[in-house]
Amino acid sequence: MRSPKDFFAPLAVGAPEPVREIPALPSRMIHFFDPGNEKMAAKVPELATKVDVLLGNLEDAVRADRKEAARAGLVSIAKATDFGPAQLWTRINSLDSPWVLDDLTTLVTEIGDKLDVIMVPKVEGAQDIHYVDRLLAQLEARAGLRRPLLVHAILETASGVANVEEIAGASPRMQGISLGPADLAASRRMKTTRVGGGHPGYLVRTDPVGDDLHEGRTTYQQDLWHYTVARMVDACVLHGILPYYGPFGDIRDVVACEDQFRNAFLLGCVGTWTLHPVQIDIARRVFSPDPKDVAWARRVIAAMGDGTGAVMIDGKMQDDASVKQCRVVAELADALAARDPELKAAYDKETVE
Repeated sequence: MRSPKDFFAPLAVGAPEPVREIPALPSRMIHFFDPGNEKMAAKVPELATKVDVLLGNLEDAVRADRKEAARAGLVSIAKATDFGPAQLWTRINSLDSPWVLDDLTTLVTEIGDKLDVIMVPKVEGAQDIHYVDRLLAQLEARAGLRRPLLVHAILETASGVANVEEIAGASPRMQGISLGPADLAASRRMKTTRVGGGHPGYLVRTDPVGDDLHEGRTTYQQDLWHYTVARMVDACVLHGILPYYGPFGDIRDVVACEDQFRNAFLLGCVGTWTLHPVQIDIARRVFSPDPKDVAWARRVIAAMGDGTGAVMIDGKMQDDASVKQCRVVAELADALAARDPELKAAYDKETVE
């Protein structure tokens, strides 16, 4: 274990200085694409104008016989594309695979100046982050990079959940953590074949209304991921990094997708994965504060002045805790509006009215 005083020292001679604060860039949607698929590759320049993050996926969705093509495709796309304000991420292969070393060596040395974040799957503990941390420092020094690449962990094993706090604080490179519900379900031996979302068998039932234990009783489907998302959010906040929901696999069910995204947003997640273009607008809408909420937050902040004491607004008591809540909403709105003219217009219009 490193001494705290050495935590921000480079792990290799010539590597860039580690970051001391993770940039809170808009990342409402992390849009996955297969860089070895020519049709998807052709859409990347257009997608870069619509999403906050584009992620070249090298892991599970890419067949074993196409791993090298996907890696080469990502290098070509990164070199040829102007991503504008969109970030470029990649998900490398798992640390126990035969491809991961070539993933890191190739991507850092050839397009390290274009990459922002490297997503590491199936992280089980701090030791996995330490391995990637040291290797990245060596490769950054070799490539002469001036800024360090950041690392994002996927929470998709029971060990990962048990060790989520130490994972979140394992390195200054840690940018955030995403929930990986499908692999996590398998790791936990959960009896669901769904990728994200609730399950009709996981429910609560109202009390009986008479002698017949079946008559007149309503059931409510529950969220299988509530505990894990909440624990992940707490670990991320503790260490100053960002929490994300992961994939929602039923592309056709846009209603349930929006519900799941909103649950994650309300619990503290800053964004989610999008697997299909239809999910992009859902993520943008859900992970951007509602203009009415922004207007209310700004109103409370203005009324509270220096943030101390208490005031009554429309019959509701507001105090210092209220201001803290409202600042979360208002500051997020300001950050998103700085890059999204439509959102800025909506927020300003609602405030004026």
